[in-house]
Amino acid sequence: MKQVVAALIVRENKILVCQRTRHQPMPLKWEFPGGKIEPGETAQAALIRELEEELGIVARIGPEIETIRHRYKSGASVELHFFLVEEFSGEIQNRIFRAVCWAEKEELPDYDFLEADVELVKEIAAGKLSLRQETDKSWKGRS
Repeated sequence: MKQVVAALIVRENKILVCQRTRHQPMPLKWEFPGGKIEPGETAQAALIRELEEELGIVARIGPEIETIRHRYKSGASVELHFFLVEEFSGEIQNRIFRAVCWAEKEELPDYDFLEADVELVKEIAAGKLSLRQETDKSWKGRS
């Protein structure tokens, strides 16, 4: 099963979403930025690397919000680890996507997201997942 990390980058109550190009697998679908975890790499290190490669930012990786396992109709399986990112340095640059934009959480279901992301998108839009890091050490993302 392919191990993948993704960032829920939050700024002023908006979430960064990215649209794949028509030349990528699952063309023109929307997703949260991130990518594959390489052998010997931690999930957090992979996400730092991917965000620098894709967006030109150096992110401070927050808590893991959710882990989702998904099997596509093609038979491919992924395990996605979603992390909160509230702090980063640098200005966001679109290095690989067709489009990058900030979306209100309630608007997320209007975007044509990757199949593996759809349930998480619905939970965020419905307010079932908190996108703020709490000071409580037991915080798990669910509200």
